[in-house]
Amino acid sequence: MEYLKEEEVAEPVSPTGQYLNSEALSICVLGVLESEVPITVDDSQVELLVKDVFLPTNPRFSSIMVKDETNGEKLWKKVEVNIKDHIKIPIFPSGMSPKAYDKYVDDYISNIAMEKFPKTKPLWEIHIINYPTCNNNSAAAAGTVIFKLHHSIGDGFSLVGALLSCLQRADDPSLPLTFPSARPSRFDTRDGNSNYSINGFLKNLSKIFSVLSNTVSDFCWSITKSTFLEDDRSPIRSGDLGIEFRPITTATTTFNLDQIKQIKTNIGATINDVVAGIIFLGTRLYMKEMSPDSIKTNSTTLVLLNTREFRSYVPVKDMVKNDAKTPWGNYFAFLHVPIPKLSDDDDDSKLLNTNPLEFVRKAREIINAKKISLAAHLTGRLLQILKNFRGPEAAARYIYGTIQKTSMTITNLVGPVEQMALANHPIVGIYFVVAGAPQSLSITIISYMRKLRVVVVAEKGFIDAQKLKSCIENAFQMIFEAACKNI
Repeated sequence: MEYLKEEEVAEPVSPTGQYLNSEALSICVLGVLESEVPITVDDSQVELLVKDVFLPTNPRFSSIMVKDETNGEKLWKKVEVNIKDHIKIPIFPSGMSPKAYDKYVDDYISNIAMEKFPKTKPLWEIHIINYPTCNNNSAAAAGTVIFKLHHSIGDGFSLVGALLSCLQRADDPSLPLTFPSARPSRFDTRDGNSNYSINGFLKNLSKIFSVLSNTVSDFCWSITKSTFLEDDRSPIRSGDLGIEFRPITTATTTFNLDQIKQIKTNIGATINDVVAGIIFLGTRLYMKEMSPDSIKTNSTTLVLLNTREFRSYVPVKDMVKNDAKTPWGNYFAFLHVPIPKLSDDDDDSKLLNTNPLEFVRKAREIINAKKISLAAHLTGRLLQILKNFRGPEAAARYIYGTIQKTSMTITNLVGPVEQMALANHPIVGIYFVVAGAPQSLSITIISYMRKLRVVVVAEKGFIDAQKLKSCIENAFQMIFEAACKNI
């Protein structure tokens, strides 16, 4: 890594940014935009768009990460950007079917996901693939644009914010994009009556005890899982070291958000509860199909939680302000969530076997308990202590252990309700991939145009991504039918 000279000026890299670009970890995010029409812009138009629209959104896109010569701290150093170095346009064989190009695009995503960013250039790339795809007949596209950014620049929320700065509404560019309304925080404990009562006091006292109990339990469990207690090896976890350097494969599927909301309403859950239940059930169905004994394995999911106080998208120029309520950067925490088992050893598991809705209820029960815990905040403090006393690499190794010892990660983002356009190219689909994590499996989710795109990102040659995707689709159908019967 390049060192900063004494006379040069640079901004400090956030602690999380340092952890995510270290000797232990190097994680990148790939944002994939699928164009409804062939991509007709030439190289000069792309370069102009990047220069005038993309680069000005954030100074990180014109900076490289360097070390301070005096104390070894990592800093962002502004540099001149040669845009041509960051624009990639692959050439595939011509005249093939969209289904055949699916394989080429999947392999291409795997290849660029494994490639490390040069340390002498800003940590982003744009890949333009001008070939039709069909995503196994689930989402047809005439071309694909991939934004690859290093995770140290910002998290998925920041990435979406940057992309939105380059996109407009397809129907009317003068109108702003809108997003599903956010529900009130589950942490809001205000009562409709301003007068205090004994019942209210006891209720709040009970909540305090619940928070304290869950915090102690979750924090101890988190430390245990991050240091020495690993998940069992299973069809979704090879447990091998160096997984982050292996090729990946992806499979995507789309669910109707109105049907997800119907399940939510029928059983009194949240959309996140329903989606988690679908993924948990689909994952267990896949594990059972690949290895019947694996239904009893101990498997844990890391659910990523956005820790920003305000979670609505704002222009990036507002996100990078020092006093931003919705700040740019990496603001997330891990929740350790055990995947419910499909075994017949106890009454609880028997209920999961017979009623798929129990997976949603179980997911809601576990995640709700985790969310009222302060363990995520304590973990952040622990990482800061590790950084202060043993350096950022020690904190990065702790995060590596947290990820490597679990079975999978689930992360979700909210996209716009209306169709977007990039340089007058309507976007028919959008999804993202997180690469470089030491896990065999991750699931990413994003909503767009009232649909939910679910992506399976799997270790190539170990997990059958298409079969797992089919199991998740079957789980959705099982839960949807069960929810409709309960009306």
